[in-house]
Amino acid sequence: MTVAQLLPLLPPGDLWIFGYGSLMWSPGFRYRTEAPGFVFGYHRSLCIYSHRHRGTPERPGLVLGLRRGGSCWGMAFRVAASSAPAVLASLWRREMRNHVYQPRLIRVRLGRRRAVRAVAFVADPRHQQYACDLALAQTARLVAQGSGQRGHNLEYLHRTIAQMHAIGVRDPHLEQVLTSARALCSGAS
Repeated sequence: MTVAQLLPLLPPGDLWIFGYGSLMWSPGFRYRTEAPGFVFGYHRSLCIYSHRHRGTPERPGLVLGLRRGGSCWGMAFRVAASSAPAVLASLWRREMRNHVYQPRLIRVRLGRRRAVRAVAFVADPRHQQYACDLALAQTARLVAQGSGQRGHNLEYLHRTIAQMHAIGVRDPHLEQVLTSARALCSGAS
């Protein structure tokens, strides 16, 4: 899907974007408001081999994707309707270069009573960079070794978890991956 194909599918008015990884703490676009958002039917997972932003083809890192099942807290950003085409074009350059994600309009709950339809980037399980159900040790090793154009994979995971904590969300698995990856980087066994 291209930006031109997505634009006619968007609800009228302002654009909502759902971030669950680096978009939570580094959206890279101007927005009117932000709020914690809850998605049912998808969960956050370190399931994408990163060959550019947080790794290289020779030494891949791992970045987050949304996978089917479960639920996920993240950040929802409201973008002015007039800025939507430019913001989506920028996001396409950032997130869709290798087409490892499938852009989707998903229902995001904001607070107790309000829900919006937001653009989210869902992991494509058919893509060659999709990493499904890796063991904790392998996940930690990839995070520890990954470094790419946007920095070290360890920093990416640390900042994502810090943002999750800031909105009151904990993920014991991701925290365990971070602890194990830090131990590998420091040479501990």
